[in-house]
Amino acid sequence: MNIPTTPEISRYRVLPPFPRFFSITLSCLGILTAVVYLFHIGVSLWGEFVVGTAYLHLILAFFLPLVFLYFPASSRFQERVPWYDFALAFLCFVCAFYFFLHGQEILFQGWEVAPPPTAFVLGILLWGFVLEAARRAVGWVLFCLVFLFSIYPLFGEHMPGLLFAKSFGFSRLVGYHVMGPEGIIGLPTRVLGTLFVGFMFFGVALTTTGAAKFFLDLALSILGWVRGGTAKVAVVSSAMVGSISGSVITNVITTGSFTIPAMKRAGYPSYYAAAIETCASTGGVLMPPIMGAAAFVMASILNISYAEVVLAAIIPSLLYYLGLFIQVDSYAAKTGLKGLPRKDLPSLWRTIKNGWFYIFALALLVYILFVLRREAQAPFYATLAILFLTMIKKETRLDFRGFINFVEKVGRTIGEIAGILAAIGLLIASLLLTGVAQTLSSDIIALAGGNIILLVGMGAIASFILGMGLTITACYLLLAVLLAPALVQSGLNPLAVHLFLMYCGMLSFITPPVAIAAYAAASLAGANSMKTAFQAVRMGVILFIIPFFFVFQPAFVLQGTLVEILKVLSTGFLGVILIASGIEGYLMVVGRLGAMKRAVSILSGVLLLTPDLITDLVGATLAAILVGISLLRARNSRL
Repeated sequence: MNIPTTPEISRYRVLPPFPRFFSITLSCLGILTAVVYLFHIGVSLWGEFVVGTAYLHLILAFFLPLVFLYFPASSRFQERVPWYDFALAFLCFVCAFYFFLHGQEILFQGWEVAPPPTAFVLGILLWGFVLEAARRAVGWVLFCLVFLFSIYPLFGEHMPGLLFAKSFGFSRLVGYHVMGPEGIIGLPTRVLGTLFVGFMFFGVALTTTGAAKFFLDLALSILGWVRGGTAKVAVVSSAMVGSISGSVITNVITTGSFTIPAMKRAGYPSYYAAAIETCASTGGVLMPPIMGAAAFVMASILNISYAEVVLAAIIPSLLYYLGLFIQVDSYAAKTGLKGLPRKDLPSLWRTIKNGWFYIFALALLVYILFVLRREAQAPFYATLAILFLTMIKKETRLDFRGFINFVEKVGRTIGEIAGILAAIGLLIASLLLTGVAQTLSSDIIALAGGNIILLVGMGAIASFILGMGLTITACYLLLAVLLAPALVQSGLNPLAVHLFLMYCGMLSFITPPVAIAAYAAASLAGANSMKTAFQAVRMGVILFIIPFFFVFQPAFVLQGTLVEILKVLSTGFLGVILIASGIEGYLMVVGRLGAMKRAVSILSGVLLLTPDLITDLVGATLAAILVGISLLRARNSRL
């Protein structure tokens, strides 16, 4: 399979000149609207104050139509835009723009409860456009799920068990879904308009100006010469690139197109090289400071700053990448794989000299985010810095065509997310309108018999299953409404619970039978897809187990005292090293591990990760015995 046929590339339609001009115009207007509103440059229209709900309708007016241009209704129209797609894009804009213009009337004249005839008809159309946008962006699973839940209030009093609720008329439902503050312009879309637009703008600016190549060269210059250097470069570069791209598949294609051939040349089997890139790219979406869209939604749901979510994700992300790093090092050690010759590697000093502005832009983002605490404005300042500083060098400078491509990519990416988030807003609105969202948590707890371990297990299974057919953002949002309240009500830390659901939703990227990231990497490596997926599961084992530890011990997500955090840091990192070494069959200092030693290494690592003093002591003792006996035998064999 060739690279151009991978999902991330083939799913977008290449637009002819006029539709492309239309899409770029909408993208520019959407970005400009976000800047004006978020920086409070001017939020009045014809002397009237523009309310927040009207702003969100305007954001949808500019970005939602792009889904109909870039995502074909079927594969038959991949190369051209049929007339009806252009008509749908135009009508979608008209509907959303109409509600923007009447923002004051919607708020003060009660359109949410009793919409006038024109608003009622346009509301039905916009409802349909959101559903179709979700289908094109994600697929039939999300479409069916959202459609059924969105009409559920019509039949609530006829539903059995947990779903029994009061029914509502169609006019009331249209008003609530389209004009109410909890429908398509509810919390998910508020996150889009206040946080995600800016961070996506920054992420695309980095990748468009060459940040991916810089981070790859930086990793090569630092790690390329050590044993298994190419694999370690894949791990580190994918972590950095994935953090700014926010897409697993994009990460696989961007970094994997270089790292996978390099690993194969260094001696790694093709399936193993593809599995390394799969796991490294998957974890990149969880790596601060720029995480996926789910992280922004999480901050809004929990009513905390995005900076707090970033801080909470640091330790789990580092533990995951440490385990992956140890595994590739152990494989290289036991198979004798060497690094690349230093003469073939880029110079560290020259690399930093040629791309220091990428580090500066990230540092500026972190400073504004954590010190000045201006979350909405931070990515725009950082983007301005990166666009200005890249003008210094000819290689990174954006010409007019490059800038147009940059704006187009921003609009296309935000449009895709807009369709998903607006659709999830319909689902949440139905649960809120009927009151099921408020009562479901107690019903779920009763269903689990109050058993917290069973509840957590239900959450993990639900996340994994939904992750097979939904994006991580859609999967997380659904469970954040349906299941997270029950877990929190059972006494678990709210932030740990929400991160747990997001992490579990990522598992389908590397787990058969879905494993879309593994299949994309296998296509680049020319490897067997299923063999790559199973190897990815083996290498990504920390991703499977770490959520269960931090959901029960919130110190892993920096929710605890300093002593508790330092304790889980020390035992957690040692535990991950032992687990990864046991899986791969090689432990630093000790060397190769036989079957019994591998089992002891894994067991001691699990005990050290378990948040309990006794298990920590037992795990440390087992690890000490393992290392001590191995060193003693090695010494005796030399005598």
